[in-house]
Amino acid sequence: MSNENRAPQIEKKPLSLIVNGKKVGPLDVPVGMPMIDFLHQYLHLTGTHFGCGQGVCHACTVVEVRPDGSLVDTRTCIANAHSFAGKTIITIEGQAKTDAAGKVTELTPIQQAFIEKFSFQCGYCTSGFVAGATAFIDRLKREPVRRDELESAIEEALNDHICRCTGYVRYYEAVRDVALATPGCVLDSKERP
Repeated sequence: MSNENRAPQIEKKPLSLIVNGKKVGPLDVPVGMPMIDFLHQYLHLTGTHFGCGQGVCHACTVVEVRPDGSLVDTRTCIANAHSFAGKTIITIEGQAKTDAAGKVTELTPIQQAFIEKFSFQCGYCTSGFVAGATAFIDRLKREPVRRDELESAIEEALNDHICRCTGYVRYYEAVRDVALATPGCVLDSKERP
């Protein structure tokens, strides 16, 4: 077979990171592969959903653990898998506590509140909302807001997440309940942050 008839080789580079508390890699991953495709195709973690493919809807959001331990929500459909090299992320599959057999033993406060408020309908956006709300509650623990500022803080934190079933009110109510129940997140309206 001549070289002219060969398909071009896809360039690959090794990738290592921590996903849901486990070291992954080094794995040879195509250069330019979106992180969401890496999660689905290499790790079989399909709970993080592909939505718009442009980073607008936030269905693809995961939690990124920064070196200082703080949490941020990060979109995976517009981020190259290699941009996560050496980082730590938590997908929806890594949120709840599980036993040795992988059975869920305890939901996170956000997950529990979303269920109690029946925040989701179809559930497609839920993993992104869980990631966004988890990062928001973590930020409140470090930078609390006054009670009278909580609603606008929730709206600002989750504003970019799109729910096509329009479940926003219930998502926001659930996050408000978690913020109010988590010590140190919300100050009395008279206190200064």
